[in-house]
Amino acid sequence: MPRSAVLEETDSRATLRGGLPDRYLTPDDIAEVFGVPVETVYQWRKKRTGPPGFRIGKHLRYDPADVRAYVAQCKADNAAA
Repeated sequence: MPRSAVLEETDSRATLRGGLPDRYLTPDDIAEVFGVPVETVYQWRKKRTGPPGFRIGKHLRYDPADVRAYVAQCKADNAAA
């Protein structure tokens, strides 16, 4: 496969994922995505604001699809205000 075809395939997958990795995200990932301290991510969780997370054992994780939906909802809420 030509190199350009590989790059196009990779770029289209990245577009479908909205630029997020193809794995569950950690609190550190969420902090990096939103440009906030990781402690803010834990406060969002405690206050039940921010993107919804879930636990796998003792580990907190976020589904990239839920993060995208959260961002879309925030954008819609801001547009309506």
